[in-house]
Amino acid sequence: MPSPTITLRPYLAGDGPAIENLILPIQRDEFGLQIRLEDQPDLTDIEGFYSKGAGGFWVAVSEDKIVGTIALLDITNNQAALRKMFVSKEYRGSDKGVAKKLLTHLISAARRHNVWEIYLGTTADFIAAHRFYEKNGFSQYSKTDLPARFPIMAVDSRFYRLTL
Repeated sequence: MPSPTITLRPYLAGDGPAIENLILPIQRDEFGLQIRLEDQPDLTDIEGFYSKGAGGFWVAVSEDKIVGTIALLDITNNQAALRKMFVSKEYRGSDKGVAKKLLTHLISAARRHNVWEIYLGTTADFIAAHRFYEKNGFSQYSKTDLPARFPIMAVDSRFYRLTL
């Protein structure tokens, strides 16, 4: 059976519930993070939070279902934060290519907006994510050296930077 077609598109009004239904179970059930929707104000106002400057929020869609997300938050000074990169368990892996497609799209958007550096924070538990980011050019980065406007989440304990 051929792999389903994956399309990327910007966030649309009305996507919120599907995005929450993708992200929250990954955070809570797969990784045991004690995080609620209320702890993530960006998820309750995606457009208001991400549509400034170089920012954006994109979804990967398969058969009319959101199976992945990625966001770019403009933190000024030609710098941005990669946020909310999540892929449904069934769509993970290099053979599926969803994560790579999302990241490639985000990097292209960042370059179009003259972003020179992309930072991200993640938890120590997301081992596969660490490998993915490192394989795609991100280097581990010190929390103390992050730009002042980088939004550190309570669950973030490992940080990365990509220079474009």
